[in-house]
Amino acid sequence: MRFLRQSMVGLFLLSVTVGLLTIAAQMFTGALAERLSDETPARQQRERVFTVNVLTATPEEVVPQISVFGEVQSQRTLELRASAGGTIVEMVPDFREGGQVQAGQILVQVDTSDAQDSLARAASEVRASQADVRDAGRALSLASDELMAASDQVDLRAKALSRQQDLESRGVGTAAAVETAELSLSSAKQQELSRRQAIAQAETRVDQSATRLERANIALAEAERQLSDLQVVADFDGKLADVNAVKGGLVSANERLAQLIDPNALEVTFRVSTAQYTRLIDESGRLRPADVSVSLNVSGLVLEAQGRISRDSAAVGEGQTGRLIFATLENARGLKPGDFVSVAIKELPIRNVVRLPAAAVDPQGQVMVVGEDFRLEALPISLIRRQGDEVLVEGTHLAGKAIVTRLTPLLGAGIRVKPVQENTSGSPIVAASPEPELLELTEERRARLVAFVEGNRRMPADRKQRVLDQLSQQKVPAQVVNRLEQRIGG
Repeated sequence: MRFLRQSMVGLFLLSVTVGLLTIAAQMFTGALAERLSDETPARQQRERVFTVNVLTATPEEVVPQISVFGEVQSQRTLELRASAGGTIVEMVPDFREGGQVQAGQILVQVDTSDAQDSLARAASEVRASQADVRDAGRALSLASDELMAASDQVDLRAKALSRQQDLESRGVGTAAAVETAELSLSSAKQQELSRRQAIAQAETRVDQSATRLERANIALAEAERQLSDLQVVADFDGKLADVNAVKGGLVSANERLAQLIDPNALEVTFRVSTAQYTRLIDESGRLRPADVSVSLNVSGLVLEAQGRISRDSAAVGEGQTGRLIFATLENARGLKPGDFVSVAIKELPIRNVVRLPAAAVDPQGQVMVVGEDFRLEALPISLIRRQGDEVLVEGTHLAGKAIVTRLTPLLGAGIRVKPVQENTSGSPIVAASPEPELLELTEERRARLVAFVEGNRRMPADRKQRVLDQLSQQKVPAQVVNRLEQRIGG
């Protein structure tokens, strides 16, 4: 009996348990079906507004610059070489790397013993030739005097013959006397002819001695030049480089001893493209003396110098392109030959252009401008020049427009933006943005939002109060409503 009672109680409890589980399952299934059958409230989509940096286009006159790299070199460079071989016997103390020398200063002296001996022999030969010239002159003078005497004898013999012939014609003289006078005249004429030959020989000797003297003078000049070639002299003020000579060393003819560089006469050489070269020539095809600016950045310290284009290369050069241009530098303080520098060449001014960042232009040659209702509009441009990170565009149709300075894939025509630009002081200026959109809420919708805010325990008290104040207004910002409904829906 007791067993039957316990069995019935157990069966009853089991039936109650199964019933309760069935009811719970029905309630869960119904609630889930009701939840799934309810339509999700439509969320109001909010238009996304992008913040962009803009630049107000202001047409101006701009001087474009061509930026290239170049090398500094000296306009005056001299290789010091030994004209004759020998032993270096003397050298100035400044004949070393970087030594400063003056124009006309004797830098190196090679042994002059043999050269001085040659000079002495040449001088002795000159003196001997000069004595020979004087002797030949005296001989010519004596021969001239003898010729004059012979001429006088001819005149006297001619007169004597004329007198004997006159005496014979009057019958006083004899034929023998006349014949004797004729023989004497013939002998005098023969003597005169001999004296003329002596004068010719004396003149020949004078010419020969003059030639020997001239050759002796040439030999003397050559000996003096050989002696002077044993001295290495500075042609101008400068500094020495690549010095490889030592005192007591033996040098050969034409051996390079050092290089003399003028550090104050510097120029820069740089190569430009053919297109850039065409912008540096005038209408006649001649290279303009455009201004250039040279800079060298050394550990944050910038060395600068100004200059002017002086010339260009006559030929392009094998394996080269473009044009090689030379510019003379002025007051190039701190720069040295061999420095690799940045060169900026000024072109002719261009009027009515706008300077923009290169990132403001898309591959299609368009820029984005802020139009009505703060929406972007694509505007084609006329590109004039690219220089570095900037571009120069024709500014007639861009004047006064707000241009986006940096384009991204998210920006396009029709996108609503919030433009931001910078003033001259560099601080950002936020342009007037559209007023926030306001909504009029129904009482049920307002109550639902208020209940959600009041029941949100994670929201700070001050922020919660601010949101409740906004919800209590007749018109509530659409952004606040959308954000709250999104959270309620989540």
